[in-house]
Amino acid sequence: MTLVDTTAKGQGETISFEFDLRHVPHKVWRALTDPALLAQWLLPVADFALEQGKAFTFRRPPIGGWDGTVHCRMLEIEEHRKLSYIWRAGDFVDTVLTFTLTPTIAGTRLSLVQSGFAQKQNAGGARYGWKLMGANLIELLDRIP
Repeated sequence: MTLVDTTAKGQGETISFEFDLRHVPHKVWRALTDPALLAQWLLPVADFALEQGKAFTFRRPPIGGWDGTVHCRMLEIEEHRKLSYIWRAGDFVDTVLTFTLTPTIAGTRLSLVQSGFAQKQNAGGARYGWKLMGANLIELLDRIP
């Protein structure tokens, strides 16, 4: 399984990654949508539901000038294919996060795109974070049935 940073060189508004996973789309979808699994690879989540327009919150302990809260709202849900939501962290990150799942012979290609960064510095921090969380996702998928 691989995780590749596909962000265009010099890009500051959008970051992107591709994961070539040996797991079927149904299993990858579970990791993206099951609150217990999200807490294991991403962040603990409250009020998560697959309903368009539904607000939910990721929370972690505060760090630096950030209170550790990510406010989200579901934008698009195509079961086992696409999941998109607003990702708002403090006053410094107000973006849209989109996961796209494409079946492959070996399993699933997962595309992650986060767009709308106002500052290149915040995009850089998010790239670093997604590399760590992406590794956590890969490890989780290998562990769960």
